[in-house]
Amino acid sequence: MVNKPDSESFLDLFNSFGRDMKVPKMDIEAVLEHHRKNLEALQKSASASATGASTILARQREALHRQLEEIADLARSYNTMPGAGEAMSKHAEFARRSFEAAVRNASEVAQIAQKSGAESLEILRARIRASMEEIREGYDRRK
Repeated sequence: MVNKPDSESFLDLFNSFGRDMKVPKMDIEAVLEHHRKNLEALQKSASASATGASTILARQREALHRQLEEIADLARSYNTMPGAGEAMSKHAEFARRSFEAAVRNASEVAQIAQKSGAESLEILRARIRASMEEIREGYDRRK
């Protein structure tokens, strides 16, 4: 049995074990760079989602503001109406316009949400593709 010096550290033992077993060395910098890119992609994806959510909230706020203005205009017009028939006609018109506006706003919000989600997903897909290419390149370098 070969006597080894007692001063050899655990890391030295581990390194020599790796050399003896011919374990391939890891490029720590490449691993860190790989994960940095993953985190950047996640940040961009979250940012795209947040931008979409902000746009949706702003659009809903605008729609609510317009609806409140229409309600106020209708209320003012009731004060100046001479007959009830005309009031009912105005009320029906207001209900129709409100319904159309709600449908239009819901459609716009859905489009914004879809665009935001698609953009966020594409950022992640691009990172997955790049990650797979990095893995392929690393594997090819070892051959």
